[in-house]
Amino acid sequence: MAFSVITSIWHVSFWYRHYEILSWRKSINLQWIRGWKIGKLSLSKEIFASVIPQKQTQQKWKLQRRTISMSLMCGLLLFMFALVSLFTSPLVDLERKPHHFAKQSPYFKLVDISEDILLLVQKKALKRLRAILRNSSGVPGRRRDVSIDLWKSHHSDLFYGCSERGPHFSSAVREKSSNGYLLIATSGGLNQQRTGITDAVVVARILNATLVVPELDHHSFWKDNSNFFDIFDVNWFISSLSKDVTIIKKIPDKVMRSMERPPYTMRVPRKSTSEYYLDQVLPILLRRRVVQLTKFDYRLANNLDNELQKLRCRVNYHALRFTKPIQEFGQELVERMRKMSPHYIAVHLRFEPDMLAFSGCYYGWGDKEKQELGEIRKRWATLPDLSPEGEVRRGKCPLTPHEVGLMLRALGFGNDSYLYVASGEIYRGEETLRPLRDLFPNFYTKETLAADQEIASLLPFSSRLAAIDYIVCDESDVFVTNNNGNMAKILAGRRRYMGHKRTIRPNAKKLSSLFKGREEMGWETFAKKVKACQRGFMGDPHEMRPGRGEFHEYPSSCICAKETRGPPPPGPINGGKSVMRESEINDGEEAEEKVVSIEEEEGEELLLE
Repeated sequence: MAFSVITSIWHVSFWYRHYEILSWRKSINLQWIRGWKIGKLSLSKEIFASVIPQKQTQQKWKLQRRTISMSLMCGLLLFMFALVSLFTSPLVDLERKPHHFAKQSPYFKLVDISEDILLLVQKKALKRLRAILRNSSGVPGRRRDVSIDLWKSHHSDLFYGCSERGPHFSSAVREKSSNGYLLIATSGGLNQQRTGITDAVVVARILNATLVVPELDHHSFWKDNSNFFDIFDVNWFISSLSKDVTIIKKIPDKVMRSMERPPYTMRVPRKSTSEYYLDQVLPILLRRRVVQLTKFDYRLANNLDNELQKLRCRVNYHALRFTKPIQEFGQELVERMRKMSPHYIAVHLRFEPDMLAFSGCYYGWGDKEKQELGEIRKRWATLPDLSPEGEVRRGKCPLTPHEVGLMLRALGFGNDSYLYVASGEIYRGEETLRPLRDLFPNFYTKETLAADQEIASLLPFSSRLAAIDYIVCDESDVFVTNNNGNMAKILAGRRRYMGHKRTIRPNAKKLSSLFKGREEMGWETFAKKVKACQRGFMGDPHEMRPGRGEFHEYPSSCICAKETRGPPPPGPINGGKSVMRESEINDGEEAEEKVVSIEEEEGEELLLE
């Protein structure tokens, strides 16, 4: 308080002296101009010569006299403020309403120094603080708004999905002219298989091969015997990609009869480059005519030629269309959600017992939890020993349904928001879901939205049920996940491509410590810290940059900026180039999720799907 008063008095004396000096300069200029106007140069010189010493002497004497009087006045004011501060409350209420900081006139009056000057000093301090915060927000020169639109990403209307074929991208080779036939056996659940199908088309293009419609996995944990044509519109898939790759439903019988040996089967390493396929797979294809690639998921590198990346987007976002019955049923559930509320949040919860056991995480439910999940974990003999505490610190443990609800409420979503929850069997069932229901009473699933007879035919098929969840989650205003599995990545990429629809991925590494200390802080403090943790994890365009994470999650080559006047918006621009600096990315974001390396990879879909 004393420091503020002293600073204020110094400002008063400084501006008072500055005013006197300006007045002296003005009087000299007026005298000199009058002499010049009347055309008497000699007279003006005399005036100028006589006025300057005279005025300097007068002003110096006045300035000294007023400096003495100002010093006396400052001392008296300081003594008076000291007395007042002993017997009264602070002169300035630091929690004043914003209107007390309204813009002042340039020629403000020095009235009521005890309040107005202190408010002026505080106003300057606030401006400096805002500048510091703006510079530390990661976007130099751009103010970061404290409040965000919860239902729409900032600058989302300035971008669009662009995956058209380039003018120099040659047409697909015909079946008879191709280098052979490529068979693909996908792996995992629906969304993991989706990545395999997408990459299979690109690999066929790299090899100049004819692609046979991929075979879906019937032997994984999900035990779903659905075929490609049961889930996807196979005719649309073939026709929409006809200019890029030749695709057939099966190898012609004539070719099969002419083969001396069965198709050559091989498994390529994860994230293999185009060069690997040309060096290792193409010679075998030319020699054997038919090659089958097994366990085909994430077998193609993230960084490819720009035209191949665009082909990935054409496959994933346009060619892979669900069958008409699945699409219509999914849209019907979307309409039922829209009838209840114009906006809704879709939450993808991965909290099944098998997935928790595979992740190696425990959630404090005692010895029974450790025993149950430990028994399930024994199914995979190759799993490494993991420290549950270490996995939490690394942000590898899925959020509980309660933690997801707390995160959403802290971000600003009210308890009147409508939730669509996409999940499988939740560990400990309703007991685990109850806290989320209490936070958001408008809680719906595909089972509660649909009549029993509508959904009965889909219950034996996990992939078809996952397709329904995919549609409802994709159409939501806000999509939230509690982990970073395949569905989270695939839908995040699609929602960016379709207009950067709000997609919230929890920053689990930072949120875990917040949830642990939740009881030690008030709600407002907790909410502010959650908002700070989630910067860079809200699905905004500025989070995109080429080479960041999985391409299926960050399809930077396929997102372009609309032509606008002025500087380009933050985010990816045409050709996948980015106007963002690396320092602008939230420092809590990891470039790529670390995947546990397992020789046989069986069960990995539990963690990733």
